[in-house]
Amino acid sequence: MKKEIIISGFGGQGVLSMGKILAYSGLMEGKEVTWMPAYGPEQRGGTANVTVIVSDEQISSPILSTYDVAVVLNQPSLEKFEPKVKPGGILIYDGYGIFNPPTRSDINVYRIDAMDKAAEMKNGKVFNMIVLGGLLKVCPVISHAGVEKALYKTLPERHHALIPLNMEALKAGADIIKKTRNINRRERPYRQSSRRSIHVL
Repeated sequence: MKKEIIISGFGGQGVLSMGKILAYSGLMEGKEVTWMPAYGPEQRGGTANVTVIVSDEQISSPILSTYDVAVVLNQPSLEKFEPKVKPGGILIYDGYGIFNPPTRSDINVYRIDAMDKAAEMKNGKVFNMIVLGGLLKVCPVISHAGVEKALYKTLPERHHALIPLNMEALKAGADIIKKTRNINRRERPYRQSSRRSIHVL
């Protein structure tokens, strides 16, 4: 199993930390991972994205031009990365940040209203964990138990009291994500390369 994932949105939406949690969780479960962030001109309010690869085998390169999964949290990210999802792949978007929905018919499209759910939970800081929960529902590259282990490993002890809230947000994301479009089965399915890796970032 190897999944190549891009997560993109505005700075301040927790994009990079979401990718970091995903990568650390993979490590906790004995997988090979890479985590490669990219920043826009402004750290907060500008664009940010992170590429995460999670694999059962070694990874040859962290640099990608197409992705198995794209998680897009604003319109510029959708416009940039929708064309780069592999045919047969997955695109997840937050309903609050997208005003022109995805149009491709050869990918599986999911909507998650994470901003609304975070407001319902009265804590905007769990937005990214809600999105991560949705991602793991439709692309279960790691388990919720792996995420919990990663949070205990990476968060300072003074923040451990917040972990149950984060796990609640993770479960909420899994509960609210909805499929909006199935892949058109007449499209030829994408076949992953059999090339295996030797490098981990």
